[in-house]
Amino acid sequence: MKMKFGAIVTDGRGKIGGHVASKNRSGAYLRTKVTPVNPQQPDQMVVRARFADLSSAWRGLTETQRAAWNAAVSDYAKTDIFGDLKNPTGAQLYQRLNNNLVNIGQAAISVPLSPKAIPTMESIELAAAAGAGTMTLTYSPAIPATVAFLVRATPAVSAGVSFVKSEYRQIAVIVTADASPYNLAVEYEAKFGDIGPATSKVFVQVVPIVIATGQAGPALSTSAIVAA
Repeated sequence: MKMKFGAIVTDGRGKIGGHVASKNRSGAYLRTKVTPVNPQQPDQMVVRARFADLSSAWRGLTETQRAAWNAAVSDYAKTDIFGDLKNPTGAQLYQRLNNNLVNIGQAAISVPLSPKAIPTMESIELAAAAGAGTMTLTYSPAIPATVAFLVRATPAVSAGVSFVKSEYRQIAVIVTADASPYNLAVEYEAKFGDIGPATSKVFVQVVPIVIATGQAGPALSTSAIVAA
C-alpha cells in the first residue's frame, strides 16, 4: 500500500487488508479487494517464465556486475504514481531493461549502459478492413537504426469504447528496415484470429525501445473503426 500524507492522507495506491486504493478521472477511491480467477493464459505464462528466467540470470551475475546495476539506478529513475522521482533497485532495473530487450528479440545485457536518447514516432495512423482482411499502420518519421518499436494491439472491441489498458497484447516489432505503411494483418490475425467485424474498433500502441540499452520511451496510441 502506498500513501501520500498531507493533513491526514491526500492520495493512496495499492492494497491494505481487504481494500484497494486507487484513482480515476472522478478522483481517489477505495474499493473492496477482489481476487481474480487465474486463467493461466499463454501470454501470462510467457511473462511469468521470462520473469523467472531473468531472476535466475540476475542471481548468476558476478558481484561486480550486480554492483554495476546497483550503481546505475539513479540514471534510470522514474516518476511514480504520485509524480515523485523514484529509483528502482538494481534487480528491478535489470528485469525492466532486459524484459524490454527480450520483447524485441534482443539478447539480455549483463552490464547496464548509460541512458541514450529515445527517438519517438511523431504520428501514427491505423486503417483496417474486415472484408479485405487488411490492417496497415502508417507512421512518421522513419525508424532510426538505434530503436525498435514494439507494437501492441487489442482484439476488436465495441466502437463506443474509448479507453483500453489491459486488453493490449504484443503482436509485432518493427525496425529501421520496415517501411511505412506497415502491414499488420498477418501478425494481428496470428494473435487474435481475425481483423474483427465491420464497425468494431481496434486500438494499436507503439513503444520505442533502445536496442543497446533496453530503455522504453513513451507509448503512442491510435485506433480505427474497422471498415466493411
